[in-house]
Amino acid sequence: MSSSTVARPDRDRAAPPGTVAVVAHRKKTLGGGLDQLRATLVAAGVEHLLWYEVPKSRKAPKKARKAMKKGAELIFVWGGDGMVQRCADAMAGADAAMAILPAGTANLFAANLGIPTDLAEAVRIGLHGRRRKLDLGRLNGEHFAVMAGAGFDGDLIREADRKLKGRLGRVAYLWTGLRHVRGELVHTRIRVDGADWFDGEASCVLFGNVGTITGGVPAFDDARPDDGALEIGVSTASGAVDWARTLGRMAAGRSEDSPFVRITRGRQVKVRFAAPRTYELDGGARTRTTRMKVRVAPGALTVCCPAPRS
Repeated sequence: MSSSTVARPDRDRAAPPGTVAVVAHRKKTLGGGLDQLRATLVAAGVEHLLWYEVPKSRKAPKKARKAMKKGAELIFVWGGDGMVQRCADAMAGADAAMAILPAGTANLFAANLGIPTDLAEAVRIGLHGRRRKLDLGRLNGEHFAVMAGAGFDGDLIREADRKLKGRLGRVAYLWTGLRHVRGELVHTRIRVDGADWFDGEASCVLFGNVGTITGGVPAFDDARPDDGALEIGVSTASGAVDWARTLGRMAAGRSEDSPFVRITRGRQVKVRFAAPRTYELDGGARTRTTRMKVRVAPGALTVCCPAPRS
């Protein structure tokens, strides 16, 4: 579904001369690794460097906040979408800019922004790329950058086998999901910007800040991370056959062409489920819930991005 957007201007400037920080998931790899990253930053003239490594992404927010308290104006985040989401949650509304070093499996936020899985180029973009004020979503008090959802998507994330994910990457999400899918329908009520939008049986509710989501599926064709709104989708697909048709339609055309999908756009959303559902943010499973409160946080995160193509 096409709809108009209001974009805010980006600003081009070089990297700030002050303190630069690295918050890295030490188990993730990219290029020549963290040793090469440090050497690249030193060679680029970074003099005041804060360095933090974490074994799990959930430990990253504490380090990001510590870096900002110590005056970091630019924070390089080394890892996948989970690391980016955790750091974005800590950095939302702050003056510090985020530079993404896509060392994860899917790297969906980086891919949507055109940040390559090339260490030297990603560092260059962080130091000299344009700074964009991008929106974030906020679900039940926690920010997300790519997408959030509940139902089939949350179950898919929770069931994804880590070894399979390591071998096959984002394809594993879809393979594992379809292998285990039950497509359970739950009565769902959704209000968008104060008005009733959906009331019926649904297997999945999604909120997108960008177009390509979990598994590399182009779910929200018109999404932009700087339009001050979120894409909202609901699916009534039930079982592996319906979901295979739905995902196939998403991959081949526009999502709303599927008979099992409805899509709209809004700023504030309230969802109520008749039974608890697992929800997720940017590929990380959370707990089960019967209610979700979602809103957009316009321009909440400054991200270093490639210059626009002429």
